[in-house]
Amino acid sequence: MHVSVIFTTYNQPRWLEKVLWGFSVQNHTDFELIVADDGSGRETRAVIDRFRAASRQEIQHVWHADRGFCKCAILNRAIVASNSDYLIFTDGDCVPAPDFVQWHVRLAARGRFLSGGYVKLPRDVSQRISTEDVISGNATSAAWLARQGMRRPANLLKLSAGPVVGSLLDGLTSTRASWNGHNASTWKAAVLAANGFDERMQYGGQDREFGERLTNMGIRGRRIRYRAACVHLDHDRGYARPESIARNRIIREETRRLRIERTAFGIEQARRRRSLPSTADAA
Repeated sequence: MHVSVIFTTYNQPRWLEKVLWGFSVQNHTDFELIVADDGSGRETRAVIDRFRAASRQEIQHVWHADRGFCKCAILNRAIVASNSDYLIFTDGDCVPAPDFVQWHVRLAARGRFLSGGYVKLPRDVSQRISTEDVISGNATSAAWLARQGMRRPANLLKLSAGPVVGSLLDGLTSTRASWNGHNASTWKAAVLAANGFDERMQYGGQDREFGERLTNMGIRGRRIRYRAACVHLDHDRGYARPESIARNRIIREETRRLRIERTAFGIEQARRRRSLPSTADAA
């Protein structure tokens, strides 16, 4: 099955390069990459161009001008640009394990969304990971990360459980199957039915709100935290502001209380505006 992998980035070219190479060594290769760029500068485009030249990966770079944290808006543009019926979402600071796409494809089912896991790395380990470590598989190897000083072996189990133990742990964990911006997937038809992401929302729960609308539609989440995993590279978050988190909390509460299925501030409304410059270029 051909799928689309969508992830956002914003002026993090070092992390972006590692993520791109992580997708170059996937076990399942029938997918397109869509980099949803929230207004990055030339260095980010240069990283994407170098990756295009060095790999055979199908890739789109969807960009809009920098207007602050507008992740939801650029995700919606990437959704419209996608060429597949099934969409996998992650982030530009999350290096995927080699079987990341494979598990999302294998477990895709109508009426469901998949909720994957991640291992958050400390700053020093994040910086130490090289492109070669990503390509070799070291960056997502529990044993290698433990040798780098990772001190939470239970968390590393997401990278080492394997299919049998992973399936068992996914069934036993009490963690709710929420929509996670770093690792989640569903059918494009469901995303469009929900009208994509709510473009009023900035940082703080915007991914969860989207998943809550899917749940209101009857799309049920399934945990795959111990099978489809990625490692989260640490960095500063200057966009994390208390006022946006508080505003998003109000929107989420309304979504839950009124059981809203489709946002009135999503893909269709953005299509009508179209007053901002944007580009989408494919390999």
